[in-house]
Amino acid sequence: MKRENRQNDKAALAVEKLKNIGLRATPQRVAILAFLEGNTSHPSAEQIYEALKSEMPSLSLGTVYNTLDELVQRGELQELAISPTRKHVDPNPDPHYHFLCEGCGRIYDFPGTLHTEEIEEATKGFRVQKYAVYLYGICPACNQEDSDRSSSWCAS
Repeated sequence: MKRENRQNDKAALAVEKLKNIGLRATPQRVAILAFLEGNTSHPSAEQIYEALKSEMPSLSLGTVYNTLDELVQRGELQELAISPTRKHVDPNPDPHYHFLCEGCGRIYDFPGTLHTEEIEEATKGFRVQKYAVYLYGICPACNQEDSDRSSSWCAS
């Protein structure tokens, strides 16, 4: 019952958000936005489609792409080009950094913003409208796995 209430709350938030940004609250858009509400996994369009298609057979991958594009254009999502294979989205549109683990492929949020005074000084004559900072490396879990593997030895 609690899970169903959370889903209803997320759907109600999605409907309200869609109305506030001037988009019609279609069942597909509501489902996509409800899925993204509180989601920190930075999913791709394909991952969103796979997660929702069993509950919503009428959903198409094209609808997911179109909805994500609309939400990015309206400033409700960040589009991340952090992965070399596909774009991901972040439902947190506020500026912050992202870290891609090259071991497991997981994307993490990192707090931080660029100091705008430094940007203004370095980019005289330019007008910076947005920025993205991507960090790449190995996450603590993968780092620990590597450490565990290297500390074990095999007797041959």
